[in-house]
Amino acid sequence: MSREIYAKSPGMPYYLCFMRAEIITIGTEILLGQTLDTNSAWLGQRLTERGVEVCRVTSVSDKPEDIVAALDAANSAWVFVTGGLGPTKDDLTKHVLTDYFHDTLTYRPEVYAHIEALFATMGRVPNSLNRPQAELPSKATILHNAVGTAQGMMWEESGRRVVSMPGVPYEMKRIMEDGVLPLMDKMQSDAHVHRYFVVQGVPESELALQIQTWEDALPKHVSLAYLPSAGFVKLRLTAIVPKSSIDAAHFTMQELSKGLRSILGNSVYTEDLSPLEVVVGHLLVELGQTLATAESCTGGAVAARVTSVPGSSAYFRGAVVAYANDVKQHQLGVGQADLLLHGAVSEAVVRQMAQGARKRLRSDWAIATSGVAGPDGGTKEKPIGTVWIAIAGPKTLWSKCFQMGKNRERTVEKTVQTALNALRSVILEGQAG
Repeated sequence: MSREIYAKSPGMPYYLCFMRAEIITIGTEILLGQTLDTNSAWLGQRLTERGVEVCRVTSVSDKPEDIVAALDAANSAWVFVTGGLGPTKDDLTKHVLTDYFHDTLTYRPEVYAHIEALFATMGRVPNSLNRPQAELPSKATILHNAVGTAQGMMWEESGRRVVSMPGVPYEMKRIMEDGVLPLMDKMQSDAHVHRYFVVQGVPESELALQIQTWEDALPKHVSLAYLPSAGFVKLRLTAIVPKSSIDAAHFTMQELSKGLRSILGNSVYTEDLSPLEVVVGHLLVELGQTLATAESCTGGAVAARVTSVPGSSAYFRGAVVAYANDVKQHQLGVGQADLLLHGAVSEAVVRQMAQGARKRLRSDWAIATSGVAGPDGGTKEKPIGTVWIAIAGPKTLWSKCFQMGKNRERTVEKTVQTALNALRSVILEGQAG
């Protein structure tokens, strides 16, 4: 479908071809809200990167008639089915698809050998429920699952390809990366050239005003998409051109990117979709500096984001989750008088929290957060969503108040994003100065 070509110059790779796809997720647990459908999000992102239009995502129960109805309704060139593959009796997808494509099951000794080898690495042997997993449809192309026992399958019929994969996310991803995406990469038509710019701290409407003149001047074959999330906005610049015009399109995108950078400056924290915690981590590693956090309203969420990055032990010292005022006093050195006079959600307190964390944990930088996350506890002076953030560092003490809204989870998420970006900005400003 599309072939990935990595450009030598900065920016995202560009991909060839355009095609439509649909995703069907199977599992009653998804419909009941007991399991989140992260597979569709991952598939949508990877397919979109390759110029594939995902036109529909459908979730159905484990009932055979519901699976068949979803397959009948799917009319795209590619249909991706996840879930319902496994050793237990309620894993019906393989049997439903085999009947749907008028196929029969055939024992594959090489597949069972793989299952035995996989079990051996865990000090186990397959049981009677695992052997049928080596019985696979004769007409289907088997997509090897290197990390699991349920194999992927692909049928081709009347110009449509139906790909069935396990619902376990890491197994589905491995099958896609090893077997499906390389196949799609060989099918080429139009060229799609993508560039991404992720902006933090600028609301979508204000961002649109800032770049309006630049956006209005875009060539007809280039489009711009705004993809807002909590605390940040992704800008996706896309050019669709004939394959013969790839080089010209790549040059055009580089020039357009320069213009956008000149307008947005440091508001853009990444052009390769790296999460902010990764960007901050790279910056700290480059400087040979360390970070600590002092958190109240975020309850350790900033530290969790930072330490989610492999290798973060090289720069993250630790965290103090100071929810109670006496913890702020005794662990971070916040003055009792300031707590009584200004309250925990105040500039005076959050600045002392940052300074206290930096001193106590012996770090170069410290982030502190204190706020009213809700759903109660707000006042007229400090309504729900009021958050103070402070950054303490070498010769630096920065603080600012934000209004994050009335949704508790969104307030925490936006605070984490805002705090990390504040650290990035303060460090960069210090370097520039």
